[in-house]
Amino acid sequence: MLTVGELIERSELEISVVAGHTGLARTVSVPRVQKPGLALTGWPEQLHPSRVLVLGGTEIEYLADHPPAREIGVATLLASDPACVVVCRGLRAPTELVTEAERRQVPVLSSTLVTADFIALVTTWMSDRLAPATELHGVLMDVNGIGVLLLGKSGIGKSETALDLVVRGHRLVADDVIRIRAKNGQLAGRGAGILGFHMEIRGLGIINIEDLFGVAAVRDAKKIELVIELCEWTEGEEYERLGFDDAHERILDVLVPKIRLPVRPGRNLATLIEVAARNQLLKLQGTHSARAFRDQLHRAMVADSAADTVE
Repeated sequence: MLTVGELIERSELEISVVAGHTGLARTVSVPRVQKPGLALTGWPEQLHPSRVLVLGGTEIEYLADHPPAREIGVATLLASDPACVVVCRGLRAPTELVTEAERRQVPVLSSTLVTADFIALVTTWMSDRLAPATELHGVLMDVNGIGVLLLGKSGIGKSETALDLVVRGHRLVADDVIRIRAKNGQLAGRGAGILGFHMEIRGLGIINIEDLFGVAAVRDAKKIELVIELCEWTEGEEYERLGFDDAHERILDVLVPKIRLPVRPGRNLATLIEVAARNQLLKLQGTHSARAFRDQLHRAMVADSAADTVE
């Protein structure tokens, strides 16, 4: 959940507090706003609690032109126990609303934005802020436009491989701690805290990729489209050799294509990851090379079998 106080901190919303300062800790749990509509007339319209109520020019004009209705309309609004009430266009909130909101400790906010712009901005920000989130230990890269999340135990070589990819012209999103959010069935990842674009390389220490390679070598966030798990090569263990069946990693109830990449001396991991990213891009475009080869082989076998039968 987020608090009303967090809304005020968003400078792009151009918000100031009119009343209800003691209620800034009230929480918003749903990233949708409501406009009161007929509730202003006292009609028992469905207003949900803990939402942001927005009053625009039409609502304020109605309350100004109908003094007897103000008390009923304000009572109906606040009876829904909103997180806050926002008056847009820099309009003055009715005295009855300010007084009753102060008594109920419900913040009344004023925004200089027009109603449509405020709703669009606050809805987008709340949707991102309230999206399910988690943190994973790994490296997130943008490789050929594909968001690649590198996982594996500590010391397996994730950061060194990522550095090799950066040298090849690909972009670092985050190293070590990846903050991931799920939104509309997709995952987006970015760095956590003050880590920024720093990377720890054993033997070198902490380096700053942006300072070393320039702004073109980094990006703030990226959609996660492929998970590659680096694992130690173990003799006798079976690894994927054909690629007919796609594996997936479940993160925040979102399935992401996954590859297990065994690590051993002599294997160029950066090249393999580049190829994996290109192959994933082909799959997203509808071309599955392994399955296409299987189908071609099957057709050839059927043709040979038919020819033998004719003979």
